[in-house]
Amino acid sequence: MLKYFSLFILGFIFFACKNTKQENTKQDNVKHTNEVKEIDDPHSFSKPKISSVKHLHLVADIDFTNKKINGIAKYFLNPNFGNELILDTKELEIHEVNLVKGAEKKKVTFSFGIHDSILGKALLIPLDPLFQEVEISYSTTKDAMALMWIEKEQTDSKKFPYLFTQSQSIYARSWIPCPDGPGMRFTYSAEITVPKGMMAAMSAENTQKVNQEGKYKFQMKFPIPAYLLALAVGEFDFLPIGSQTGVYASPSIVSKAQEEFVDLQKMLEAAENLYGKYPWGRYDVLVLPSSFPFGGMENPMLTFATPSILAGDRSLTSLLAHELAHSWSGNLITNSTWNDFWINEGFTTYFESRIMESLYGKEYADMLSTLGYQDLQKTIQNLENNSPLSKLHLELNSQDPELSLSDIAYEKGKLFLRMLEEKYGREKFDRFLKAYFNEFQFQSMDSYKFENFLNEKLLHSDPKMQSVVKEWIYEPGLPLFKPSYSNSKFLKVEEEVKVFLNSKSVQNILGAKYSTHEWLHLIRQLPVDSTNFIVKSIDSKFALRNSGNSEILCAWLEYVIKNGQTKTYAKEIEKFLRTIGRRKFLMPIYTALQDTGNKTLAMELFEKSKSNYHPLTLESISDLFSK
Repeated sequence: MLKYFSLFILGFIFFACKNTKQENTKQDNVKHTNEVKEIDDPHSFSKPKISSVKHLHLVADIDFTNKKINGIAKYFLNPNFGNELILDTKELEIHEVNLVKGAEKKKVTFSFGIHDSILGKALLIPLDPLFQEVEISYSTTKDAMALMWIEKEQTDSKKFPYLFTQSQSIYARSWIPCPDGPGMRFTYSAEITVPKGMMAAMSAENTQKVNQEGKYKFQMKFPIPAYLLALAVGEFDFLPIGSQTGVYASPSIVSKAQEEFVDLQKMLEAAENLYGKYPWGRYDVLVLPSSFPFGGMENPMLTFATPSILAGDRSLTSLLAHELAHSWSGNLITNSTWNDFWINEGFTTYFESRIMESLYGKEYADMLSTLGYQDLQKTIQNLENNSPLSKLHLELNSQDPELSLSDIAYEKGKLFLRMLEEKYGREKFDRFLKAYFNEFQFQSMDSYKFENFLNEKLLHSDPKMQSVVKEWIYEPGLPLFKPSYSNSKFLKVEEEVKVFLNSKSVQNILGAKYSTHEWLHLIRQLPVDSTNFIVKSIDSKFALRNSGNSEILCAWLEYVIKNGQTKTYAKEIEKFLRTIGRRKFLMPIYTALQDTGNKTLAMELFEKSKSNYHPLTLESISDLFSK
């Protein structure tokens, strides 16, 4: 998913408190995937073993005046369906359900299951063996967690409003009634009507020009899970980058984004050289407004990305490498349930590192990997001893799947694969990964199935390594393993910090030549500064408070807040919180304010800024303040 967590995720551990949100526990877990495996999905009511869908055709009108989507979801069922179709819904208005056969329609009486505060409620539709299509008329509501409605006054040009969706993890059900589990795949097509003059784009084959009548058609020919359904509507243009790649963005930044993402085609080609042909045709990126809560979302064929990666020096585009890698690990092979989120994110974070190494060299890639490794160690340290949340394979029955969104899935998963690479050698491990992507494309994967394939193709039933693998996947904490990352540049940074602290002269820090990664490492090395000497010295020379790099600015503001300099930096803190919507950056700032006795200020700033925040971000910050 949703990179970029790997530079800072500690603030999200608070999601554990969501365990108390559920009002009613499901009485029986349900089966998943169109292959109908025997692994339960605790986060979906749908029962594909009884009846499953093979294709969705969505007809939808985007109503900005009332902030709702009015849609008709038409499902084509797989053969041998049973007497009932069960779909996931959350805060949807269902108007009518019809069974369809050609021109004939048969209205049926639908019902709902018991409401669950996390999962929503099941939509129960009786079926007739003579009708293989189901048509559902519905509308979204103001409580749809997936939808972010942005007023035109909040956009760059102030000409048109904006809408975008965020379906992962279980929020597709809040804008389309659907089988909302990652192990259930279907193809889709769509006809979307938007206000005249606006552009629409989806996780599918897209047009590159505005339709002045506001009519758009989309086709996704490959089967995908519901969390990869995505829609954006607003004012944006398209510019090409390579033969298969391009960028959509608002007119004011599209040229900047094209320049920033100039290596996108090279990334795609590097990925193909590593693990096989890109399977989706085109790979484009849509730069969303700042309220997008994540770094990126790997919607197939059209990654959604935060504008905070437009640093001006291409220093933050590893995020694109991550989302591109999801085209193989996550979109092509998908975790069966959110209990095995590491199957998506661990593989992708490892793959991202290999792409970055191919393009920019081992030293550059290893700096990124080292920062991620540091984050992982800190996450493990901050979790309780033997916390089940530090396992790769989780057991989140009756719990919010958002609990899986941590450095554990990303960085422990990556470290596990790195261990295998170092144990068996890169050449042999790459052959294994190519075989893995080829063998299981467009299928679901869980830890047990992966373990069996790994044992057969790489471990060759070595009992010692089998035990090691089980420890990595099913046990809490970190096994004893230190990756062989090159850290010469970071060691130099550490030496410069040491000289600076001893000599009290900032001239020894050569920050003008630093990469983003070196700056982040430097800030992490700085001790508590009750005298304000460190803060004042570094900022006077390098003006970090004015940095246009969101990664550096976030780390610096967090540091100064923790060192009692909130009043001195009040203007910069407020500006940051009011213009940035990315949850990764907001959580550490709000957390630092609260932890340093500035909760009242934090809540005041939240009230001023919250109109720019996505519902997921609002929920996260509200949960933080409730502590």
